[in-house]
Amino acid sequence: MPIPKNISFVTFDVYGTLIDWETGIYDAFAKEAARDGVEIDRAVLLPMFHEISREIEGGSYELYAEVLRRTAIEIAKRLEWPLEPSRSGFLPDSVQRWTPFKETSIQLGKLAKKYKLGLLSNIDDKLLGQTRRHIPIDFDLVVTAQQVRSYKPDLAHFTECARRIGSKKGWVHIASSHHHDVEPCLKQRVPVIWVNRNKETLDPSQKKPTAEVPNLREAAKLLEVS
Repeated sequence: MPIPKNISFVTFDVYGTLIDWETGIYDAFAKEAARDGVEIDRAVLLPMFHEISREIEGGSYELYAEVLRRTAIEIAKRLEWPLEPSRSGFLPDSVQRWTPFKETSIQLGKLAKKYKLGLLSNIDDKLLGQTRRHIPIDFDLVVTAQQVRSYKPDLAHFTECARRIGSKKGWVHIASSHHHDVEPCLKQRVPVIWVNRNKETLDPSQKKPTAEVPNLREAAKLLEVS
């Protein structure tokens, strides 16, 4: 399934692809835990965050702000950090301070001159609105978990995107999560560029994306944007 020759629509996952959310998450935890004299190890925190949030998203749908609160509470329990549940809002409150990767705005600006652009994100509309203040681009399409009441890797985001575009022809998706984005794209036969920032290696059971790049700049090059 190659990258199509006549691309018309390029969509992106947001967090991890356009926004450096791992730094934002770590900074939020480190600051809140420091109030209680607790130190947070980034290398321990982030895998735990991904594991727990994925488990919560796999249950019945609830707003992403609530997913973040529940994730914070569970992480604190595992770290034996006595965080009062009433303080768990520190994590969704931090989303507004999660910043884009350095190349994000430049590359989006270049791509916007050539293609229609969209966002497919596992977040709610309010929190995404806070993030979009950091990205000076008018997107042609936005699909959130709140709109489809479902979290990727379920297929609802991709089905809804195809419905709004009117076709899968000429559509390419760009994302950093193999689990949340690459796998469902392959199931839906949507060409997908994997932005593998963390240099993850796939095991034999995991299918390869259409293309793999280390950052957004290289993804733009593949789409013939210099």
